[in-house]
Amino acid sequence: MGNPGATARRLAQPLSPRLAVPPGSDTLLPDAANQELAKQIALALQATEVPAMVRSPEKDDWRLITRAEHKGDFVTPLFSIQNPEGKEEGVAQGEQIPLNTWAHADQALLKQVAAEAGPRIGAVLTSIRVAHDKADPGSLYNRAAKVEVPEVTGAPGDGNVTLTQQLRARLAVLGPVVLTTPTGADFVVQGEVKVVPIPKHQERVEIQWIVKTPSGDERGRVVQLNEIPAGTLSKYWGDVAVVVATEASNGVNDVILRQAGHDPNAERQSAK
Repeated sequence: MGNPGATARRLAQPLSPRLAVPPGSDTLLPDAANQELAKQIALALQATEVPAMVRSPEKDDWRLITRAEHKGDFVTPLFSIQNPEGKEEGVAQGEQIPLNTWAHADQALLKQVAAEAGPRIGAVLTSIRVAHDKADPGSLYNRAAKVEVPEVTGAPGDGNVTLTQQLRARLAVLGPVVLTTPTGADFVVQGEVKVVPIPKHQERVEIQWIVKTPSGDERGRVVQLNEIPAGTLSKYWGDVAVVVATEASNGVNDVILRQAGHDPNAERQSAK
């Protein structure tokens, strides 16, 4: 819940603070159409949380260079991703468009081209990011994540203390380095409990484990819902906390693995 997976989450963690999208020059389009296409591409990428903007690349910018390849009666848009040194690191290819249609491209067509290209550009950005992470010994891909687990809030009885202790212990077994303070943390896992009375002397217990960056940017969420007899957890959680933390720690660890570029299913298979 709240975790669309590795590809989408990596789009929220771009290679650089900015991706410059200058209007293309080798596109067979007039200047006005080049400006409009750059605008639509930037908007499509911004919708996936890539901080793209239409402008000439600055010194530290990654950049997206748009051009068009003409073969026969068709044109194929090409989108080259370059690092700040101007070296090409990947190319996304758009759909073929009849030459005559491309030559008279209107706003609707350019918007469609950008919408189709956006996910493809995103996939190339993801592959570049993964390649850089694999090559960096200090990246999360190559080391255990450091995870702060502050005290759970909102639980009745001894739930805040017991759930916190159990989640820290269970999560540490799965691989992350569990911290009790924010210093050096890659992620923060905040547990929040709500107990709501429902009919027939029952209570609904909702536990959410929210995985965030230290700056507060949410990366994923594990939600647990149970209905129990009223007052069951008003004093001691005991074995309930063990079961809750065991289940939650697996879900939290999956979120962290995805953030590091790993496939949780593959990790579980290799651990067997």
